[in-house]
Amino acid sequence: MQGPAGGALDPTRQLRARADQQPGDVGEALGLHRRLEPAADGTLNGVVRPSPQRFSHACTVACDSGLTRREKGRKIMTATQQERPERSAADGSPLDVMLTDAAVGPVRRLLPGRAGLKLAARLAARPLDTTRVTARVALELGKVIVGVSQVEPGKRDKRFADPAWTGNPVLHRLCQGYLVAGSALERVVEDADLDWRSEQQMRFVVQMVVDAMAPSNNPLLNPLALKTGLETGGRSYLTGARQFVQDMATRPRIPSMVDGRGFSVGGNLAVTEGAVVLRTPIFELIHYRPRTEQVLTAPLLVVPPMINKFYIADLAPDRSMVAFWLDQGQQVFAVSWRNPSAEHRAWDLDTYAGSVLAALDAVEEITGSPRSHVLGLCAGGIVTSCAVSHLVASGRGDRIAGLTLGVTLLDQERAGTVGSMVDANTAQFAVAASQRKGYLDGKALAGVFAWLRPNDLIWNYWVNNYLLGKRPPAFDVLVWNADTTRMPAGLHRDFIRMTLDNALTHPGSFEVLGAPVDLSKIDVDSYVVAGSTDHICPWDSCYRSAHLLGGDTRFVLSTAGHIAALVNPPTNPKSNFRVNDALPASGAEWLAGAVTHPGSWWTDHAAWLAARSG
Repeated sequence: MQGPAGGALDPTRQLRARADQQPGDVGEALGLHRRLEPAADGTLNGVVRPSPQRFSHACTVACDSGLTRREKGRKIMTATQQERPERSAADGSPLDVMLTDAAVGPVRRLLPGRAGLKLAARLAARPLDTTRVTARVALELGKVIVGVSQVEPGKRDKRFADPAWTGNPVLHRLCQGYLVAGSALERVVEDADLDWRSEQQMRFVVQMVVDAMAPSNNPLLNPLALKTGLETGGRSYLTGARQFVQDMATRPRIPSMVDGRGFSVGGNLAVTEGAVVLRTPIFELIHYRPRTEQVLTAPLLVVPPMINKFYIADLAPDRSMVAFWLDQGQQVFAVSWRNPSAEHRAWDLDTYAGSVLAALDAVEEITGSPRSHVLGLCAGGIVTSCAVSHLVASGRGDRIAGLTLGVTLLDQERAGTVGSMVDANTAQFAVAASQRKGYLDGKALAGVFAWLRPNDLIWNYWVNNYLLGKRPPAFDVLVWNADTTRMPAGLHRDFIRMTLDNALTHPGSFEVLGAPVDLSKIDVDSYVVAGSTDHICPWDSCYRSAHLLGGDTRFVLSTAGHIAALVNPPTNPKSNFRVNDALPASGAEWLAGAVTHPGSWWTDHAAWLAARSG
């Protein structure tokens, strides 16, 4: 523990480049070293108790400089209840797929192209098989018509949860017929013996069509919509139509997933007290006010994703990771990325990795600590890992007390449907598209995230918002999801190139800040946390990523999905996390030997940080 004494730091003087920095290294070459903002009390070193005047405002001052603007777009639904962990990465999406779709549009996946021609050729070449499938479907549909079919929706299929789908003979038959037809289409693709890529592409097309054609999406067939329309005298349909027009008027032209009218940054979101202590053209660094008399020596630097705002770690006061860390005696800093525009198209992976190191310089200068913890979230974890690799390559890895990665994919191994959708030509087209515009719009990426799970993230809200005329739920995590920023074209290009080749799994295959990236040489202790039902970064893919790191790595599996797995406070009675001190070869082996602990991974992580903060 470090006491309240510490050398003073004049916050008006320019940050010094570290003596061991190499020429052209980190923030010096990038022009990131800037003056600290003046403070009333003149010091923030160590655990000096900051004056009330300095911390009289919330950390939302990070947005007051005009460096960021709120845009609503990215929406990710995450489960809060405990669910069985997904065992395969097939439901996830490699980063290059998401970034490519965001640039050129996910609709391209609905165009079967050569895969469709191959399927048609196979069906034509096997007429007997096609006839057998048609006969089986006709037989089952006959059973549906006469009321003897045993086909029923799954118990977890919320689309047909209304009793009318089973109690009303007409609706029941419509439901059964839909399920029979959808299953038959999927079986046709499965039995066609296509090559892997073509089969996966056709599976996607068929699944999208089948999901869209569900009778529950039809305003004239959905029993709950009809009932609500009668009860409201048609007002629900009018409200739904108005909301439809509003949503379709702006990108990403999908149903809204959150009602954010009751939320405001600095009002009931991001209210933990802090101050901007460093401002550069690319980011601002927030120092949160300590809450304990004594603090841990090694501070914590939080690096958020580049396509969302910093306050994912500081939502509502009772759901704030920052507040929890402060209560445990941790010194906490957070990066707030600038929302780039076309003029910043050249900002690339070097720019952002250099910014992380410049922020680390400032943290060490302010606290007087030679070592710091760094925590990267989602895509921020990729940049953070590259920055730490640069430190290790330049002989300065001892500056890192510990590396924490939250829902971060370093191993982008292709799996499942989405892995079949990107080739070099498509990726090149996507890079050219963002280069022309200067950036990748966060709203476009929001649409990609939603179409990864269309039943949950598109059609569920289609029914709620348009057919029932209801407002979407009001939830702080979803408000943050919708508060997107842009990604500069340079970073978009580097991410696609890096992930298309899965370069992080090939040591030395590319460089960051002039040094080859080799994650296996990161010999500091690492803490890797994943979400059990994460549809963006599947937990077993995160597990493979943990194997890329050197040093002692602790892998933890938290309850819920992509963001809810992170924002999972100890006060959540449904939360738990799994831990296995061993790190076997496969995620399945790890899961088989894991022990489930009630409560939040936050407490486990706080203990891990404290043990490495001396």
